[in-house]
Amino acid sequence: MAGIDEMSSSARMNQYERGKHEPDFSLVERVAKALNVPECYFYCKDDDLAFILIRLHRLPAHERRKATGTIERVLLEAANAQQ
Repeated sequence: MAGIDEMSSSARMNQYERGKHEPDFSLVERVAKALNVPECYFYCKDDDLAFILIRLHRLPAHERRKATGTIERVLLEAANAQQ
């Protein structure tokens, strides 16, 4: 599905999970496309942020722009409230 040889995929993924090897970014891109997640998802340590990234990624472009605008307004309001 992501262009990984099925015979070696389990062993390769296990090495990535254990930190023995790191996948190159082209593999990350292929896996992300197969799973319909953004590439940055794999580098995200915060579960809440990862959830938001996936949800934004899966929105149609016009809905993503609306959501991004809403998020920007919320962040600006929060920053102003902290001052």
